[in-house]
Amino acid sequence: MNSQESGAEGKEAAAQAVAAGSPAPARGREAGTKPLPFELPTWWPIGLMLIVMTLAAYLPALNGGFVWDDDSWTTGIANLLGSFQGLRWMWTHPSALQQYYPLSGTTFWLDYQLWGFWTLPYHVENVLLHGLAACVFWRLLVKLKVPGAWLGAAVFALHPLMVESAAWITERKNVLSMVLSLGSLYAYGQSAGFWERDDSDRGTASAAQDRARRLASMLFFAAVLAKTTAYCIPAILLLLCWWKRGRLRWREDVLPTLPLFAVGIGFGVAVSWLEKHHLNAHGREWELSLLERCLVAGRAFWFYIGKVVWPANFCFLYPRWHPDIHSLAQWLYPITAVGALAALWLTRQRWGRGPLTAVLFYLGTIFPLLGFMNPYGMRYSFVWDHWGYFPSLGLIALAAAMVVRLCPPRLLDGVSAALICLLGVLTWRQCGQYADAETLWRVTIARNPAAVLAHNNLGLMLQQQGRVDEAADHYWKALAADPDFPEAHLNIGIVLQGRGELDEAVSHYQKVIPERPDLVAARINYATILLDRGQADEAIGQLRKALEIFPDRIETLNNLALALLRKGEADEAMAHLRKALDLQPGFAPAHYNMGNALAQKGREADAMGEYEEALRLSPDFPDARVSLADILSQLGRDEEAMGQYAEALRLHPDLPTALNNLAWLRATDARPELRDGAEAVRLAERACEATGFKQPMLVGTLAAAYAEAGQFEKAVQTARQAHDLALAAGFTDLAATNESLLKLYSARRPYHEGDNSVK
Repeated sequence: MNSQESGAEGKEAAAQAVAAGSPAPARGREAGTKPLPFELPTWWPIGLMLIVMTLAAYLPALNGGFVWDDDSWTTGIANLLGSFQGLRWMWTHPSALQQYYPLSGTTFWLDYQLWGFWTLPYHVENVLLHGLAACVFWRLLVKLKVPGAWLGAAVFALHPLMVESAAWITERKNVLSMVLSLGSLYAYGQSAGFWERDDSDRGTASAAQDRARRLASMLFFAAVLAKTTAYCIPAILLLLCWWKRGRLRWREDVLPTLPLFAVGIGFGVAVSWLEKHHLNAHGREWELSLLERCLVAGRAFWFYIGKVVWPANFCFLYPRWHPDIHSLAQWLYPITAVGALAALWLTRQRWGRGPLTAVLFYLGTIFPLLGFMNPYGMRYSFVWDHWGYFPSLGLIALAAAMVVRLCPPRLLDGVSAALICLLGVLTWRQCGQYADAETLWRVTIARNPAAVLAHNNLGLMLQQQGRVDEAADHYWKALAADPDFPEAHLNIGIVLQGRGELDEAVSHYQKVIPERPDLVAARINYATILLDRGQADEAIGQLRKALEIFPDRIETLNNLALALLRKGEADEAMAHLRKALDLQPGFAPAHYNMGNALAQKGREADAMGEYEEALRLSPDFPDARVSLADILSQLGRDEEAMGQYAEALRLHPDLPTALNNLAWLRATDARPELRDGAEAVRLAERACEATGFKQPMLVGTLAAAYAEAGQFEKAVQTARQAHDLALAAGFTDLAATNESLLKLYSARRPYHEGDNSVK
């Protein structure tokens, strides 16, 4: 407040100071308060102390790995992070990143250039940004002459509510936007006269005011590009103008903020559209009536206040409560919230505008996350700790000021130190859950056993580790908590498909496809089952629909090509494979299927090149080795083919095609030194056991193996079985071949390649 204020305004300012919200017109230290022992004559040692304290409290998180959603900004966008083209794409294509936060994306791009995916620097940067935000918050409160400025900044730095933002790598956008937003407020305060300027020359003051306003605008624009939560800065500026003066002036206060409002609203609308259409923030989880949303908003309003005041029982995923418009108890939340706001408004003359300003700051910044809009996180919970990061500033400033005002001076130092230490310990403990993804999900499940996302994602991790039964148990728990959760249906379908329980797997895929068309893995897996059942047309239909949703998904392109190859449509298959390889030249399965397409067109030499490229990219690719071996065998290079089959079996000991084809060579090769009847029998029996003795070609190979081993009675019996299976399946040519072989075995003669007696 400047020296030209009237006496009445000065009295009101003093009343506001008592209310812990506005400065009294005294100069120097905070009027009427005992300074904290930490408030040194210069500011930088105090700021350094804040940062060191923050780093110390967050030590358990610094060595943590990537957790949920971190891949959306790191490993999952490696193609963007690895080149300047990717950096340009982040800025020019709104859907290149998870959300259009290109400045945050740029920081991850720089991280990747410097240290790849080593997570320690990522965590250190997040925590340093959080500490820097605390420093700027402290300087802002000092300039505004809010009592307990350093205490408020220390509480913000060390409060466990902030852990989710500072310890979770993906929330770089939160802490970066916070630093820039507070910097914008600080700069604008200089231009708007929120505090006295040292320069008394009017011309110089005007120039400084213009520079400060330009700086504030640039910082605001950068903050929005880091995360759109900064959209509220223009409204906060007007709120501070009203707090300081009790009124708003059109030319001096409102008019300069209009361009900022336009930028903030524009970005907010764009990101909201992307949330709905790019992140799929729509569907049953967001289908709430207006009254239900009012209930959600009222409860969420008090939730964050409660967490600031009583920092306990934090959880990465809080239970998603069920709004019931017929519940009087639930209506108490919004009713009391409105009542509290009304009481603060009605008592603003007595207690000053400070408390009302703090609560309006909180309400204005938390409003988009109260349930009236559809942020993606609402799918899993109506409240998240990181949603309270920015809004908590107003509450913390008010609480710190109240502590300083109300606490007896002789106890203030001890109370402040105890509060800071307690919060530091709580933050230290809270950081431990970010050690790795498995720890995060297990801690979350311990605190919220019905957390469907935690069960589903822990199941995914266990499945990747080969612990399929444990994974399935968590998928079933997710479905018990939410019977319509599509990701759990998809994942349990994959487990069932792997176990051969195909009908059950299909039933789960069919629950996913109508509700979540974007989960194209359900269509792809369903198409695989259809293809194995000989329903190639139906499989192709499913894959074409999947391709309509995500035209550039290489897995879909590859699987559609595979289905087309089953129908003999090699040309169209090759067109899809070329597109897949244009998108990702190092995608080994596409090279493998390109080899299959070339082989189908009789271009064996070209096919071999594709198989060899697939194996260069992925040496542990058994199917590629089998196909390469098949061509080697066709070219008469049986010894090399046997080596490839053997390597395929080392990688996949029960692969039926490798077992069968190697058994056939061992039983029927024209060169005696390559034949081995006993080994042929062993391999062929394993192939038939793996397929339930239902495939006529494999059963025919077993008959040939028995004949080579001198077991002609078994050879005759097995050849007859192969003949009958072929007839039943409609394979008349194969049935005729087995009939000829049956005559050969009845004459106690084995079959060898080149034997013209078999027609």
